[in-house]
Amino acid sequence: MRHDLVIIGAGPAGMSAALTAGSLGLKTVLLDEQPRAGGQIYRNVTTADPKLAALLGPDYTYGRALAGRLAASGVELRYGALVWDVARDLTVTTLQQGQSLQVRAPQLIAATGAMERPSPIPGWTLPGVMNAGAAQIALKSSGSVPAGPVLLAGGGPLLLLVACQLLDAGATVAAVVETSPGANRWAALGHLPAALGTPATLIKGLRLMRRLRAAGIPWFSGATQLAVEGQQRAEALRFTAGGREHRLDASVVLLHHGVVPNTQLTRLLRVEHDWDAAQLTWQPRVDDWGQTSLAGLRIAGDGASIGGALAAEASGTLAALGAAHALQRLSATECDERAGAARKALRQQLRIRPFLDALYRPPEWINTPADDTVVCRCEEVTAGRIREMARLGCQGPNQTKFFSRCGMGPCQGRLCGLTVTQILASELGKPVAEVGAYHIRSPLKPVPLASLASLFTEENKDPTT
Repeated sequence: MRHDLVIIGAGPAGMSAALTAGSLGLKTVLLDEQPRAGGQIYRNVTTADPKLAALLGPDYTYGRALAGRLAASGVELRYGALVWDVARDLTVTTLQQGQSLQVRAPQLIAATGAMERPSPIPGWTLPGVMNAGAAQIALKSSGSVPAGPVLLAGGGPLLLLVACQLLDAGATVAAVVETSPGANRWAALGHLPAALGTPATLIKGLRLMRRLRAAGIPWFSGATQLAVEGQQRAEALRFTAGGREHRLDASVVLLHHGVVPNTQLTRLLRVEHDWDAAQLTWQPRVDDWGQTSLAGLRIAGDGASIGGALAAEASGTLAALGAAHALQRLSATECDERAGAARKALRQQLRIRPFLDALYRPPEWINTPADDTVVCRCEEVTAGRIREMARLGCQGPNQTKFFSRCGMGPCQGRLCGLTVTQILASELGKPVAEVGAYHIRSPLKPVPLASLASLFTEENKDPTT
């Protein structure tokens, strides 16, 4: 085989894994859909305009050194490579420059990161409504700033960060509408002592809040009954806060209720998953080295559990060390010795997670929306239709998909999967873990038929070319 290790994803976890593997002499190939390294958190960091980079801050520009080390590492880098299938023998199929290619190695690290939790509210399908992370991607990619009044609604550190970044970029931030229930503060209080062990993170959050308040941005807490109003596009957000109903004009509404692991690839490979009641999401079951229930498949970074960029970087190192040990390039003792710094960094970064998970736990009405709210955007299936499926006897998302088409769209349940599972669990009176999740099938993303006709396999490559 040409490679010892294939890595999917060039975010902090994937870059760290590749650097570690390369330093150990593993023949490694790194695949990423984007044209350059960085992932979502460090998107375009190597080419960003200096003014934009300064606006995005040191947490963003930190990734420049990581990407620079990767470029000089000698690791084989394949950008613009869309991974659309992974077989259980760890054969990875990608689409690159219009052609489907296959690579395989005895070890595979998936560093596919996180995606934003769906925020199904009335009107969320209107033009002008998007996730806060999408606005940040547009800012990082091209310096684009939404025109007109921008309103941010939801909860979590990213919501505050994006609000400040847009404000500094010249956007008109109309208001921040926080939906985190007041009871969350009491639940988070018990985790505060551990969180105080990461003072820099807490101070950063306080600075973001102070920046918004100093700018005079209206701030509403404990908001409920959110609905976007508009005919052809978003025009206003209606909500209740402080015992009163409010209606704020906005041409752009950014929603955010946290991020969750992107489990599409691990679901495709049918590895074991667990429901995390703290983060309200599915997580692939992994050991300390990222190893899943499928031999050779490892998960690194937020794709295993949400911990942030620095935690992802540490977990990428551990996954690569685990791969090296499995390939008998490191003894167990050597592996443990090299893992010390990464383990320490990972523990430090994860100290604050229980506090953040409790403080920004999404409100129940986001997870189980009202009947008339669209849940599946692809097939326009409402929450009421999902509840009807449960009453008709559907016991899980896959039966529901068969009878209602919910989840049959091109996103394969990325935007509705968590919501459908939680609605069914509530309606059936069953634990979420028992209800389960969608089965995912290849292709993970749409690909042209022409690319399949010319499928290229490295094992069949002419050695003279």
